[in-house]
Amino acid sequence: MSRLDEVECGRVLAFRTPDIQNQERQTDALEKSYRASSALLSKYTLRAPTDGVVLSINSIVGNYVSPQGGYESYSQQMNPVLVLGTPQINLHVRCYIDEILLPRLPAASKVKAQMSIRGSNIKIPLDFVRVQPFVSPKIELSDERQERVDVRVLPVIFKFEKPKNLNLYPGELVDVYIGD
Repeated sequence: MSRLDEVECGRVLAFRTPDIQNQERQTDALEKSYRASSALLSKYTLRAPTDGVVLSINSIVGNYVSPQGGYESYSQQMNPVLVLGTPQINLHVRCYIDEILLPRLPAASKVKAQMSIRGSNIKIPLDFVRVQPFVSPKIELSDERQERVDVRVLPVIFKFEKPKNLNLYPGELVDVYIGD
C-alpha cells in the first residue's frame, strides 16, 4: 500500500465515522420502537393457557370488550368473548328426562340408548355416563308445538365416539331414545 492509499483511507474513515454513528443510532431507535410495538401488541393479544379449539367468538370488530367480557344486548349480560374447548374423540349428550317418565327409566347398569341426528337416518349407540340426581325445571326448549314449559326434568349424560365420516358439533340438538 502506498502513502497515498493510507491517507485516502484515513480521510474516507474520517468522513464515514459520523455516518456510521448515525446508522447505529437509527438501528437503536428502530430496535426500541420494535420492542415498544411488541409490548403494545402483547397487551391486546389473547392467549389461551392450554391448546384447544375456539368454539365461539362472541364479539365483532369494533365492539367494546371489558375484562368481564362483551356486553350482549339481548340478554343484557356480559358474555365471555371466546369459548374454548379441547378436541375430543368422545362427545357427550345431555338428555332431559320428563319427571313423568322417571319411573320407567331403567337401572343405570341396564340403560341402553341411541342417538338420531336430525335431518338424517344416522343412529349412533350411546354409553351411559351418569345421572345428575337433581330434578329441576326445564329450561332447554325445542321448537315443538306440543312442548310444555311447566315440566321438571332429570339430566342424564351419555357419551359416544365421534364417527370420522360425520360432522357433529357441540351444542347440536339431537333426538335420544332410551330403552333397556
